[in-house]
Amino acid sequence: MGRCRVNRGTFESDSGSTGGDIETGLEVVEFMAFSCEGPAVGNYPGINETLPCAGNAVTIVTDSDETGTWMAIGR
Repeated sequence: MGRCRVNRGTFESDSGSTGGDIETGLEVVEFMAFSCEGPAVGNYPGINETLPCAGNAVTIVTDSDETGTWMAIGR
């Protein structure tokens, strides 16, 4: 995607957890998007970082036991 790389993967907040860190495989994340699985009730996952940020531990916050996919753009 131009001079940027795009990586994607899945996340799972299980056992009552509400987020955690995602290893994106990128050095720097400039944009990140989420898609949740399951019922359309609840809150959308959010990033607990200021972008751009280091791509090795992007902290996300989710509803309890949320699962879904993510896409990160950066370098």
